[in-house]
Amino acid sequence: MYTYEQRIKAVKLYIKYGRSAAATVRELGYPSTKNLRRWHAIYIRTGGLAERSATKTKYSASQKQTAVQHYLTHGRCLARTRKTLGYPAAYTLRKWLLEVEPGMVRESAGSYKGSPFSPEAKRDAVIDLCSRKEAASVLAENLGVSRQVLYKWKAQLLGDEVSPPMARRDGAASPPEHEALQRQVKELERQVHRLQLEHDLLAKANELIKKDLGVTLESLTNREKALLVDALREFYRLDVLLRELSLARSSYFYHRARIRMPERYAGVRATITHLFETNRRCYGYRRIRVELNRIDMVISEKVVRRLMAEEQLIVQITRCRRYRSYRCEITPAPENLLNRDFSAAAPNLKWLTDITEFQVPAGKVYLSPVIDCFDGLAVSWTISTSPDAALVNTMLDNAIETLNEGEKPIIHSDRGCHYRWPGWLSRVQDAGLFPSMSRKGCSPDNAACEGFFGRLKTEFFYTRRWQGVTLEQFIEEVDTYI
Repeated sequence: MYTYEQRIKAVKLYIKYGRSAAATVRELGYPSTKNLRRWHAIYIRTGGLAERSATKTKYSASQKQTAVQHYLTHGRCLARTRKTLGYPAAYTLRKWLLEVEPGMVRESAGSYKGSPFSPEAKRDAVIDLCSRKEAASVLAENLGVSRQVLYKWKAQLLGDEVSPPMARRDGAASPPEHEALQRQVKELERQVHRLQLEHDLLAKANELIKKDLGVTLESLTNREKALLVDALREFYRLDVLLRELSLARSSYFYHRARIRMPERYAGVRATITHLFETNRRCYGYRRIRVELNRIDMVISEKVVRRLMAEEQLIVQITRCRRYRSYRCEITPAPENLLNRDFSAAAPNLKWLTDITEFQVPAGKVYLSPVIDCFDGLAVSWTISTSPDAALVNTMLDNAIETLNEGEKPIIHSDRGCHYRWPGWLSRVQDAGLFPSMSRKGCSPDNAACEGFFGRLKTEFFYTRRWQGVTLEQFIEEVDTYI
């Protein structure tokens, strides 16, 4: 329920936004578009919205007085009064009568107001009930409770699935504890039988229908369910299998008869396979259908396509690779100063950088290092879950801090966008570094850095299975290795 202020605010905002219900609901978070248009229609028609009135009572004073008077003058029967007048509920009528005169009617049998029974007393009462020495109504009357309360205690102590006790022929009664254990054993046997049936159904589905072990029985077709029933009928009853598979009896016998019918397209299948193989496995269902028509085998395209799919006659095609390059240069590219000469006579003369990706079950991790050509070690590196500008900029800042006075190495990279952004270019210019870039689409121009990634993945990444490792743990492992 919405207050008057909330409704009038929504209508005015709806008018302000040019009757755009989506914008109004997005800003306020309420109401539905249907309610908003209805409020607006009322506002336009009446010039305002009515405030909600107080909730009216369901029954008037005269109706209440009539019901009480009828009860008093017609045998004091709740059911007769309700049947004659058509109202109210028994609980409401009893409440009206108690208002007129307390104690006029008894409270419901379920509302026991006496002192609570101890667990031992409840247990003794249940034992007496199960032994059947006396009727349940007699036991309940002796205890001062209703018969329903007595059976409720029995369900609480022995379980909801307890079946009514059966009298023994010799007249002797078994102890309740022994009967409860027997019932538990039978229930466990039923559960084991059910689990074994479910396991056998799934195993047969994997064996006969070539379904994965993770398949659910509800996803099977009626034809596949009929195959499972036929395979397991010698081990389980038919009604049990049909109930477990939720398969109607008529559907089972229908599909059973269809399965046993001779294959309609047996000869066509062999012809299609022959045509597919003789035409170098490059004919699709349309060209196969044309070839069938030439030998007077007129079949629809849908049937040909279905038969080819069932026989796994699939034409191998070459798929286009994903577009991996860029169409133009976003900024002028520096020259390739290294020209594949990755030797250095001293540290901090030639630096290499690039970005590599690790795919683990928990997600993706990106590594961006600066490699010194002098010894092939990493000067600095950053690891992140996003290949953004902060990944390379932080790495470059850390590498620049390691330089001594007067050291201005060549920083070589590929033509990735990370090294064309203003943040990277300004850092390189301020530090006095000499930028160098590989040629477009030529990874050997940065072979030393690619070799670093290859050794890292061969020695560290490919030798382990990363199941159950979080991204934080994997980042720590990479950092420790480097």
